[in-house]
Amino acid sequence: MKRKIIRIDEEKCDGCGLCVPTCAEGALQIVNGKAKLVKDSFCDGLGNCLGDCPRGAITIEEREAEAFDEDAAMAHAASVEKPQTVPFACPGTATMSFTAEEAKQEVSPPESRKSMLEQWPVQLHLVSPQAPYWQNADILVAASCVPVAYGDFQQRILKGRKVVIACPKLDRTEGYLEKLTAIMKHNSIASVTVVHMEVPCCSGLVAMVERALALSGKVVPYRRIKIGIQGDILEEK
Repeated sequence: MKRKIIRIDEEKCDGCGLCVPTCAEGALQIVNGKAKLVKDSFCDGLGNCLGDCPRGAITIEEREAEAFDEDAAMAHAASVEKPQTVPFACPGTATMSFTAEEAKQEVSPPESRKSMLEQWPVQLHLVSPQAPYWQNADILVAASCVPVAYGDFQQRILKGRKVVIACPKLDRTEGYLEKLTAIMKHNSIASVTVVHMEVPCCSGLVAMVERALALSGKVVPYRRIKIGIQGDILEEK
């Protein structure tokens, strides 16, 4: 029979795995670093997974496919191990070791270093879009790993900005887009900066921020910074 079913563009897919947990039927899994449809009959064709792909690799097409078998799909979903929050095949989970460079640099005594944080809370789940500190603010949206990876985060990136942190891989991201949009739409924003790690799954944060800006209707200075796993700035736009 001919029906609607998802299609995965392997050229665009980077294997981040964000689509896997959103499929209630367990029809998706990461195989050899790419998202794969396990079986046609497990896919209902509704496309709940579309919005979770930061690369736009998943679309809906109409083609010859087995009919959706809800009973078989639910049985399959119940029989398989729940998808890990961080899929094994995700390139961002690769184990690495490297030597820190702090011994080669002179640093100030700990007591002389002051925090550049200007507001609380900082986690995107917890901040309020109505908080007064957003007015005329330079907003920083930072991936959770960035302050750990980038040694000069406080002085070079955080200073002078109001910050929210989030992880597109591990957080429960329901409502994140709506909250970011509300912050940008209902406040006078001076600028927006998003800083993320080089791992593929972190691109989801960039997509979320850019989508929120578009939905807010605001045109403000926007900057994107990519941080390498070893703490260097790889790209700044």
